[in-house]
Amino acid sequence: MIEVRDITKRYGELTAVQGVTFTVDKGEVLAFLGPNGAGKTTTMRILTCFMPATEGVARVAGFDCFEQPLEVKRRIGYLPETPPLYHELTVVEYLTFVGRLKGLHAGALRSALDRAVERLSLGDVRHRLIANLSRGYRQRVGLAQALLHDPPVLILDEPTVGLDPKQIIEIRELIKSLAGSHTVILSTHILPEATAVCQRVVIIDGGRIVAVDSPERLSARLRRSEKLSVTVKSPPPDLVKRFRALPGMLNVFDQTDPHVFLLECELGRDLREEIARFVVEQGWGLLELKTVSMTLEDVFLHLTQHEEGLGGTAEASGTVQVTTTLEGQPRP
Repeated sequence: MIEVRDITKRYGELTAVQGVTFTVDKGEVLAFLGPNGAGKTTTMRILTCFMPATEGVARVAGFDCFEQPLEVKRRIGYLPETPPLYHELTVVEYLTFVGRLKGLHAGALRSALDRAVERLSLGDVRHRLIANLSRGYRQRVGLAQALLHDPPVLILDEPTVGLDPKQIIEIRELIKSLAGSHTVILSTHILPEATAVCQRVVIIDGGRIVAVDSPERLSARLRRSEKLSVTVKSPPPDLVKRFRALPGMLNVFDQTDPHVFLLECELGRDLREEIARFVVEQGWGLLELKTVSMTLEDVFLHLTQHEEGLGGTAEASGTVQVTTTLEGQPRP
């Protein structure tokens, strides 16, 4: 549904995006992650035909973003980081105006407007001026205009900014419900949000793609050891030393809580049973033993700090590009 091939964008001597390549399948929800200035917004603006790429090709639903921008715009709904709202209009007036711009009229427009208002829970404020709405409601109005014409592709830049926790959950559930019927690219700085709603993530840093995969696969590829957290009721002074002496143990770390310890074990080796038996035999009192997974935040920090990569070919910048599908097969 979305194809980006070797996109480069230069502003004079500044290269904002360099050789970006990725695809998004029909019905897929993909997170676009990267630190500030990484090239996320530039890439989104190219996909939405806001600006042309200096080099490369971008296609949406088979239409070229440079050569056929009107066809592309008919098929996308776009929510920029700052919603494009007219504060002097009411919610209904604004959505009616947007609907007409998108080619909706009469009954089709009324039906689309009612559906968007219901989806975004805007019924209580539909006749209020946008200027008098809270930031959270304004964000929901911006998302409503992106969904209004029921486009097959949605490009959302920070869609939950300014929402309260309840609203964030509602928007996440809405985005998840769109999977299958819509293709969604979601730009976010909230890493748990990417994990909660997206099937794959694209991580961009310094204008280059450094990884494309599911959060679970990225975590597995970067993991160099197995980590366990153990909570002990009565730890002896030399507990760390005695844990480190266990076969297969790489390191032991104290935590803020004096009863909790992080154990780093050899990759592929499950020491839970041995550790549980050891703690019980010593009479220390085993309160909890659990595995510790690498989070998407860990993966993100690892890749954007230019550390050792995932076993791919090192780029000149020190990063590594990994492009795999959910099934782990290389993309063309």
